[in-house]
Amino acid sequence: MTLLCPADVHAQIDQLWIYPVKSCAGIALAEAELTPTGLRWDRHWMVVDSGGEFVTQRELPRMALIQPVFIEGGVELQGPGMAPLTLLFEATGPASVVRVWDDAVSALDMGDAAAQWFSDCLGRDAPGELKRLRLVRFDPGVRRACSPKWTGGHEAWTQFADGFGLLVTSQASLGELNARLAQGGHPPVSISRFRPNIVLAGMEAHDEDRIGPWRVTTGEGEAVLDNVKPCARCPIPNIDPLTALASSEVSDTLQTYRQDRRLGGAVTFGMNAIALEGLGHVLKVGQPVMADWRFD
Repeated sequence: MTLLCPADVHAQIDQLWIYPVKSCAGIALAEAELTPTGLRWDRHWMVVDSGGEFVTQRELPRMALIQPVFIEGGVELQGPGMAPLTLLFEATGPASVVRVWDDAVSALDMGDAAAQWFSDCLGRDAPGELKRLRLVRFDPGVRRACSPKWTGGHEAWTQFADGFGLLVTSQASLGELNARLAQGGHPPVSISRFRPNIVLAGMEAHDEDRIGPWRVTTGEGEAVLDNVKPCARCPIPNIDPLTALASSEVSDTLQTYRQDRRLGGAVTFGMNAIALEGLGHVLKVGQPVMADWRFD
């Protein structure tokens, strides 16, 4: 008879999110398929400037106001003052080379109508170099590797995410931040500011930083994910996703307690993760999670 050692941490999946267009609003899901690049349809499209350089809320905060909604075979984008734009998941187009940080990757251009929609929606108040935008879809024939420096020898892939296909945080971590914001006289913020894919509940604040590979009991068996790299935070969490207006209290508060020595003192919140086992499994809100502490 085999005796199973009890896990150090017992939690559950509380929320699942995808962001079909990089840096636009997300969609909360009850379930999502785990694929080699993260959750299915996450960061499937990306906005680029006329030179093919990726564009995010860092440059154009109004991207937060573009809301995707699932339709048959794709998504419909809804933007302030705009007629909806339909994007099909399997849409094709001419190949172009675009850049995400240091990676140059092949992508499929989504055509002039989509380009005009984003230019009209975002370009009015944009600086000159960002008035003319285009939309691209990740080329399904391409593999974009995650940094092997952090993956422990495991091959891992992503689409248009900054560097890793999954971002994991917890309700307790958000609660800790909101408690500190309240002490400073600031209102609470929502988890959507941090753009996670998986939000865990039933653990202490920032336990996601400290656990080793964690196991999810799915309908297909067991999926295993590993939180491999702290997520350094840019100014995007300062942007209110409901108004696209920015103020600095989130970054200022995190600066007081979330400087991470693993990244040279950068402010971090959440962990980038990769899938070790369970590709094709369906993650669902409410599924139990178990993990042991990481001591390396």
